[in-house]
Amino acid sequence: MNKKDVFEQVSYMEEQIGQLYQQLGDLKNHLSELLEENHRLGVENHHLRNRLESSQDSNGDPIDSDGNKDLSIGEGYDNLARLYEEGFHICNVHFGSPRQHEDCLFCLLFLNKTK
Repeated sequence: MNKKDVFEQVSYMEEQIGQLYQQLGDLKNHLSELLEENHRLGVENHHLRNRLESSQDSNGDPIDSDGNKDLSIGEGYDNLARLYEEGFHICNVHFGSPRQHEDCLFCLLFLNKTK
């Protein structure tokens, strides 16, 4: 191997190292952005949890802005009850699968718990 070949190999390795260094810098910047976003989302999550805890009583039941329990069940409950009546499971065990014309204790427990 002559001196010119060695010099070309060293130059080529230097180029590769420069490219790797550039890629490393890009990855470092991306990681920094991800860490900042993660921190921001963690703080936001903490604030939302505090707000959620302050809007519920000690039993976990929702309370309205006047401090009274919110007894409205809502549209979601109605949709789940309709799905159950149409013959589908709404429990977390078999959610969405068809019922075989029998009552599911898990579904019924869920429906009774939300009333």
